[in-house]
Amino acid sequence: MNESSNAIKEGVLFLGIYFLLILSTLFIPFVGLLTVFLLPIPFILFGKKYGLKPSLYLLLVSFVLLLILAYPLAIIFTITFASTGVVIGELYRREKPAFAVLLGGSLTVITALIVNFIGSIVLLDIHPIRAVQDVLTDSVEQTESMLAVFGDQQATFEAAQELIDQLIVITPSLFILIGVAFAFIVQWLASITARMLKSEVSTFPPLREWSFPKAFIWYYLIMYIFILIGVDEGTTMYTIVYNLFPILEMVMVIQGLALIFFFFHKKKIHIAVPISILFLSVLFPFMLYLVRILGIIDLGFELRKRLDSNK
Repeated sequence: MNESSNAIKEGVLFLGIYFLLILSTLFIPFVGLLTVFLLPIPFILFGKKYGLKPSLYLLLVSFVLLLILAYPLAIIFTITFASTGVVIGELYRREKPAFAVLLGGSLTVITALIVNFIGSIVLLDIHPIRAVQDVLTDSVEQTESMLAVFGDQQATFEAAQELIDQLIVITPSLFILIGVAFAFIVQWLASITARMLKSEVSTFPPLREWSFPKAFIWYYLIMYIFILIGVDEGTTMYTIVYNLFPILEMVMVIQGLALIFFFFHKKKIHIAVPISILFLSVLFPFMLYLVRILGIIDLGFELRKRLDSNK
């Protein structure tokens, strides 16, 4: 009875925090860019402590209240944020390793994106990707007219328009990358919050210890060969190649960053150096190319194992 009473009290508290985060996300500029990643955390903390059934009740109550206050938001926020929090919280409660939690969270977010995407088309007759394409195309056209005085920039704008046109094709990979990135950030913030509240959760190993299965190098090379020889646009193979390739490129970048962090750790050089390389790689895309090459070498030739054996 006492535990049930505590669950209700903490449920009300976490529900209040959740609604406060919703208000911050919707109405406070720039702050919302951070609070959107905090939205699942009340459900994560509550679910880890009290289990799946009480956290589902909390989700249901939040849905009903949002339904009364703002109908469209009830569906979007519950499907996307509350459900993600419930899944991650339950996986934490079961003491699953960090990467298993990330997998569950990522699949939940990706499913939510797909459901929202389909719902937008069916219920609102709005195609989200085409809407984004229209906005980006208008932006490119306005920028082109403004920069006309600086000379012919036709090639640049044609490349930008070609990238915009490709958004429809690469929608599946965008969903996957967004889903994994969002789940990772949420999980990272949740682990920090849990530790502050003296609650133990599984955490990721240091980046220098991350490594993907060696088979990924073969997937990457096969996709790269298809890119080189060319695939007929509009075919199923074209869609597969141009969705898998960016994901595999990201895998190689992460593998390369893991190698860089491993190398500097082994040489006992301050962690600020590899972190600086990480930020520079984000700012300057040509550095990502070099990092990706390092990832390919590490995955193909097990470079870290070779470095570790040369003691």
